[in-house]
Amino acid sequence: MAKSPRSEDVPGLPARRAALRLLDAVLRRGDPLELALHGAAQGLPPADRALVHAIVAETLRHLPDLDALIDSATRQPLPHDAKARMVLRIALIQTIALGTAPHAAIATALPLVDGGPRKLVHGVFGTLTRANPALPSPPTLPAEVTARWAGQWGEAMPQAAAQAYAARPPVDLTLRDPAQTAHWTEQLHGQSFAPGHVRLPEGANIPDLPGFAEGAWWVQDLAASTPARLLGRGEGRHVLDLCAAPGGKTMQLASAGWRVTAVDQSKKRLERLSENLARTGLSAEIAQADLRTWAPDAPADAILLDAPCTATGIYRRHPDVLHRIGPRQIADLAELQAELLARAAPWLKPGGMLIYATCSLEQAEGEEQVAHFLNAHPDFTSAPATPTELPEGIAPTARGWVRTLPETLTAQGGTDGFFVARLVRST
Repeated sequence: MAKSPRSEDVPGLPARRAALRLLDAVLRRGDPLELALHGAAQGLPPADRALVHAIVAETLRHLPDLDALIDSATRQPLPHDAKARMVLRIALIQTIALGTAPHAAIATALPLVDGGPRKLVHGVFGTLTRANPALPSPPTLPAEVTARWAGQWGEAMPQAAAQAYAARPPVDLTLRDPAQTAHWTEQLHGQSFAPGHVRLPEGANIPDLPGFAEGAWWVQDLAASTPARLLGRGEGRHVLDLCAAPGGKTMQLASAGWRVTAVDQSKKRLERLSENLARTGLSAEIAQADLRTWAPDAPADAILLDAPCTATGIYRRHPDVLHRIGPRQIADLAELQAELLARAAPWLKPGGMLIYATCSLEQAEGEEQVAHFLNAHPDFTSAPATPTELPEGIAPTARGWVRTLPETLTAQGGTDGFFVARLVRST
């Protein structure tokens, strides 16, 4: 009688073990998916690392719907963080969304619950897969997220967010020379919504495209390009780009004629910024520092603070934020943003512009943050954005700020969620 293979010999098992570790890191510890991937998939070849990322990202994207399936096949709901539930999630997503055959998915799932409820996992998986399950489109957002966003933006916003969640986010480019917009739009077979912008057709392979090697452009979401647009031409003036890495805004500012000092706390991210500057032939002074202890030698003509935030505005690309971020994280980051805004304010010359931006869909990190700052700093006033400064399809709010939501540019593929305010120091 042939011996059954040892679990260590099951093909693909190391990648599934890594996926389980990564999912646990995100859901139980609250670690960002991209940061936790390195530790969870350490030692795996690149193809397996990519598989681990795909399994966990898709699991997170469809988590409420996967859990509803699992609960429909159990007499009593499994605890949210039970290993059996975690294993069923990654086994089911492979079968339903990633094209893995059921027998292969269960073969790599059962060893993950050795010493645990193997029969339960096998039974629930078999019951569900025999019924040819499907996941709804658009995916169901977590209930807490739906309630929070509906409370801030109205009932239609979470519905638009779910629709956006179901679609692959478009890839936007920012051009080093906005005068070449028509040329690169034609060369890259894209469409443009603003000078210096091209949106690529789906499926484009970035490193192989014309203009990449010579640094004619870089990848940057259309909404993320808006803060630097509101500073206009630099004409040799000095700007502080705070929390600058990985450098999209730094390159925008340098290409617009600003003398840029780019400050960021992360050495690794600043290395990427330096690589991007080298590829594009642009230059900036770089400082690795914590803004809470760093200060410039002299006041600057302009400041761009792309503040640390919850990043809920980029949930389409990073589905983990919908499961890691709640009221406590929002409040903690809003407190840090207020501290950084107050610290940066004296670094601006009278008459200078301060741009505050976050890639967040939370008003506490955007509208409320700036309103509190203006109340506490009477020497600053809001300088409204004008429609001519903004990309097509993005309009200023009633207060002259910029707010992109899931319904922004939906017919053209949407944008990330962003908030931008332009402030001027009077004295």
